[in-house]
Amino acid sequence: MRPLAWSRRDCLLAAGSLGLGSWPSLAMAGGQLEEPLADSVRGALSAAIANSAPPVPEFTDLNKRLAYLRWLGASSDRLQRRKPDFQTRIEFLQTIWYETRRAGLDTTLVLGLVQVESAFRKFAISRVGARGYMQIMPFWSRLIGDGDASRLFNMQTNLRFGCVILRHYLDRERGDTFLALGRYNGSRGRAEYPNAVYAAARNWAHPDA
Repeated sequence: MRPLAWSRRDCLLAAGSLGLGSWPSLAMAGGQLEEPLADSVRGALSAAIANSAPPVPEFTDLNKRLAYLRWLGASSDRLQRRKPDFQTRIEFLQTIWYETRRAGLDTTLVLGLVQVESAFRKFAISRVGARGYMQIMPFWSRLIGDGDASRLFNMQTNLRFGCVILRHYLDRERGDTFLALGRYNGSRGRAEYPNAVYAAARNWAHPDA
């Protein structure tokens, strides 16, 4: 992993998560850039988006289920200030768990990304029009979805798009999270955004994540 540099944004994010300051009031997304997609890539991404299975974790191993419940309890406590309603909070975390594993992503990293992108606000809109928890640009609905950008405010839809898109960028960057995060933000090669996500992810670290 590349060396991390703490920026002013990093400090604000960390302070906010610990109750030492205010959380960002605006969405932090830079906005993914629309790029031509090969038909095979577009088809694969569309198929990954289309599966509407409910985000219900299933466990065949008791120890794995207990680990999940420990993570869920700890993460729920940390998120309570931002999402006071218990059921809403649990559904969000359950969906994050499901979608990150479905896409082969690090759950902790994605929680850090959501914190930086939207401060966990479902209806966040950035200056460039990115929407929802993971700040998805509307053009993705046209490229790989059904064309209805309003659905990007649906929790599972937004998290599904975000995880599939981040997985796509990781594959393009051969597993380099630094470059993939930069591509996700539309700032590939610059350190500010990846460092902010890495810093925020530390707030969600848990041995069972």
